[in-house]
Amino acid sequence: MITLEAYFDYFILPILAISVILVFIRLFRGPAVVDRVVALDLIITIGIGIITVYSIRTNQKVFLDVAIILALIAFLGTVAFAYYIEKQKDD
Repeated sequence: MITLEAYFDYFILPILAISVILVFIRLFRGPAVVDRVVALDLIITIGIGIITVYSIRTNQKVFLDVAIILALIAFLGTVAFAYYIEKQKDD
């Protein structure tokens, strides 16, 4: 029987690591600023997933608070960028 720790180590974390690498490629290649902002937002979301897996794995609930704060900051950054893009369209 597969334990939860083995599932994290051999399945979830490698998938998250591969996805971070692919999103970094999108972040550097662009082509538009919007693509880069979406890639940065996705990196933060994947980071939240990694923090959550680490929190469950080590049984430290403090990291879940860090993940929630990081999610709120990422959301506010996305809203600010959308507001910036909308302002540019008006001008």
